[in-house]
Amino acid sequence: MRLCATCPLLGLLFLTVFDSSECLQTTVRPDKGSTVNVFTELPLDQCALCRVSGVNDTPTSCHSSLSLPPEEEVKLLFNCSQPIEQAYTVTITRTIECTKDTCNPATEKGQPSILKEFSRTFTWELKAPEKTVVSLDILGEGLIETSQPCPNGFQYSVTTSKTNTKGRTQYCQGGSVTRFDLPNGAVVSLHVKPKAEVDLMLFQASAGPLKGRTMLLSVDSGTTVVVSRDPDEPECEVCWVDGSTPNCSPTGKTLTNVEKLSLGFSCLKPQDVYSVKIRKKIECTQKTCTPPAGEVDPDLFQDFKRSLTWDISVPERTVLNLDFPGGLKEMSEAENCQNGHQYSMSTTKSDGKIRTNSYCKGGTVFHLDLLGATTVTVEVPKGGELESFTVKAAPRGGRMTPVMPDPNTVITISRVPSDLDCSVCEKKEPTPICKPTQLILRDPRNTTVEFTCPQPQDVFTVEINRKIDCTEASCSGDIVQAESSLFPDFNRTFTWDLKVVSTRTFQLDFPETGMRQIPNEETCPDEHTYSVVLYLRTGPATIGTFCKGGTVTTILARYKGRVSLQVPGDRKLEPFDFKLNVGPETSMAAIVNVNLPRGVSDTDFITANYPRDFPDSQQMQWDFIVPGMHNYTIHFHDYTAPECLNNEVEVEYQKEDKKMTKLTLTDSQPQHQQGNFNMVLKNCETNRTLQGLTLNFRVSVMRSGHPVLSAVDLTKHQGVSLQVEKVGSDPYCEMRINSTIEEKINVAAGTKADLSFLDCPNEDMRLTASKVIDCQNGMSCSATVLIVPQLDSSLPMPLHSFTWHLAVPQDGTVDLVSPTGSLRQSLPGQECNQSVSLHVAESDGFSVGDFCFEGIIQKIQVHGNVSVTATGEDFSKTRGPFLNASFSEEIPESIIYRVSPQMSSPTLLATPNWPQGMKPFSTVSWIVTLPSQYQAHMQFVNVSQPKCSNGHTGIKISWPSFSG
Repeated sequence: MRLCATCPLLGLLFLTVFDSSECLQTTVRPDKGSTVNVFTELPLDQCALCRVSGVNDTPTSCHSSLSLPPEEEVKLLFNCSQPIEQAYTVTITRTIECTKDTCNPATEKGQPSILKEFSRTFTWELKAPEKTVVSLDILGEGLIETSQPCPNGFQYSVTTSKTNTKGRTQYCQGGSVTRFDLPNGAVVSLHVKPKAEVDLMLFQASAGPLKGRTMLLSVDSGTTVVVSRDPDEPECEVCWVDGSTPNCSPTGKTLTNVEKLSLGFSCLKPQDVYSVKIRKKIECTQKTCTPPAGEVDPDLFQDFKRSLTWDISVPERTVLNLDFPGGLKEMSEAENCQNGHQYSMSTTKSDGKIRTNSYCKGGTVFHLDLLGATTVTVEVPKGGELESFTVKAAPRGGRMTPVMPDPNTVITISRVPSDLDCSVCEKKEPTPICKPTQLILRDPRNTTVEFTCPQPQDVFTVEINRKIDCTEASCSGDIVQAESSLFPDFNRTFTWDLKVVSTRTFQLDFPETGMRQIPNEETCPDEHTYSVVLYLRTGPATIGTFCKGGTVTTILARYKGRVSLQVPGDRKLEPFDFKLNVGPETSMAAIVNVNLPRGVSDTDFITANYPRDFPDSQQMQWDFIVPGMHNYTIHFHDYTAPECLNNEVEVEYQKEDKKMTKLTLTDSQPQHQQGNFNMVLKNCETNRTLQGLTLNFRVSVMRSGHPVLSAVDLTKHQGVSLQVEKVGSDPYCEMRINSTIEEKINVAAGTKADLSFLDCPNEDMRLTASKVIDCQNGMSCSATVLIVPQLDSSLPMPLHSFTWHLAVPQDGTVDLVSPTGSLRQSLPGQECNQSVSLHVAESDGFSVGDFCFEGIIQKIQVHGNVSVTATGEDFSKTRGPFLNASFSEEIPESIIYRVSPQMSSPTLLATPNWPQGMKPFSTVSWIVTLPSQYQAHMQFVNVSQPKCSNGHTGIKISWPSFSG
């Protein structure tokens, strides 16, 4: 062997390829009986294997692989751009040929030193006569079976056939396996890593007669066992002795009702060649099953791959209960179970269809309830243990439902796609009428329906149909949803088939709340979905699908149609009755009356059958009522135009007492129009092989008036805030602050705001304002004159009232004095009828009283915070001053009035908050000042006293004393 420092020239082909390559030159002489193959998977321009000869070791031929014959010395050159120990693979193949009792060679040495620089695979192919076993005794360390790579790099593998690698078994060194017993055609191999040292002596071979495996078994009459050979596995006969002659088969045997049968195989490991299918029967009544469990002899073919099947028969209307103590996990049919235990349950339903579910061993499914005859199949791997399951039966729970509908009602009970096994029956004598898919009750008065499953609402839907015929003048009834007691937990469809004479229309008048059209196939939020279908000569046409609450008030449709209501199960039916009348003659397929709402709105409509084609040569009309002082605009959102064979598609608009306007789909539709109008869509005769006519359009409505705008700036008025609220009944008055709609507007002190008022009469709005005067140090605060500030003139409504909130410390007092000299309390007989009145209240809102000017009250003193609200007819004419407010030391009373009576007439005085009564635990004083030489006469005109739970009321009168 020689490692090359620089590789020799390999001809023009490799002149530039191997500039930086590795190479190895060595001499190889395979032993007698050995075939050596050397190869690389890399392209020839990257790696080459060359024979060299001559004195100068000149390459004679280069290849990607070479097969070296035995006992012939060959000089090889390995040249590669990759590391050579990773680039090349070597296989050394030998044959061990055996007679019936000897093998050659008897001791296998291999050729451990050959090409040890590379990874090598030593392979021994065994040849022996029929019914001969070849035994290979491992020399040295024993082996252990594994599925993982061997840590020391010595990987053994054994297969019973050169052509079938499915049954390959791998081994590593360091175990208890010291012998292989193998048939003719078996292959043993050893794979080692580069530079691994292989023992000189590997194993010793011997031969002997093949002694197959024999087992003694019994199979009862209710069990069938099929033993089958895999055709890809080596030949192996299965035999039993029938009399004195063996009964053998190379493919398999079927066993049933045998006792202590001796079954033999002509191969050493029949479990690698044969699989076993075991089939048993379990018969059930409505109460018991025999046998009561799915089980087999655990030792029966345990080391074979087994497929165990139980055919379980049950009577009609029986529930099969299967319990699996170890639990199952449901899988898809395409999935394979990792532990090899695969279960399948195939149940035959009453309609003959078979439903199959797959499971794996180990999971959370411990119990299965199955309806119908069932086949349970369990695939068990070699050596796997089968867990038995219990089988029980019980009568299947059904459901009886009495049916007592109104006369002239047809009830159709229909099955929906479902895996549940369930039928519906009408109780009749002597035999019930049962149907697996649909039952129609045409005369269902006082009958009973039986379902063969406990929850039929998951399997069936119900349609309740009535026919209403109309004459030229009237119809036999309205559309009344009174069948609320029928099948309440089922998905229900109520239908009314309507028919009038061919020249007239049927007219559906909806309740005052109207209906709202939605896209066909959608569902209403309250799960009450209505649809109107018209039957034309060309087929049914869906006029629309509707929900409660909307702009559609009436639908007129020609000749014959159907109204339907869909309600899901467990949804209480909420009546919404329609009036049904005979309508006028019309050329329209349908007429839809729409009452558009006041304010801003967008209402969508679609044509009949949308998104499918509108019927050929038909017309549909919409009559729109537009509220006064509102504009409407028509938008065509989505439409398709057909190819017309006769006539054209037209859209006609007509207002009351005005000329009709005809447009096409592509024309600009009416915008910013006023007044009621109708719209007619006319279709042509179309080429039905192409897309037909469809239209989705929107009617937008907005007020035609202009909002009154006002920019309010309160930064100029310290502490002043502003409020606007609705006091009228007009629901269409719209107030906005900074573009946001509000029911009540508040502009905070020290801020700016943009206000707008749309359709708001001044008398329906009330403007109030307020100002906070905060005095935290009573004695140091200066007196304040209460004057209404000048607010923004852009405000459209007059100021209704202005409130001053006077805040003082806890021990402070607010003194209120009229700038005109005196105040008068508004009381019966001396009401204030002046242009401005003043309401005084404490901080908690408790009223002190209402006052105006020119009275006998000189001053009002209130212990604590006070609010004064001035209410006037026109503050633009008189803004004050209304009161002088000052702050003084704490007073002993809650309120003190200082009074100077007039000599000309008596004056009424009252307690605070009269006539409701004073605040609990409060006191009030009147300090009366008289001119010299005058006396005052006091009379209690109206006195009421509360019942005190703590303390009592009292009145104390005192006057100053004089000494003379």
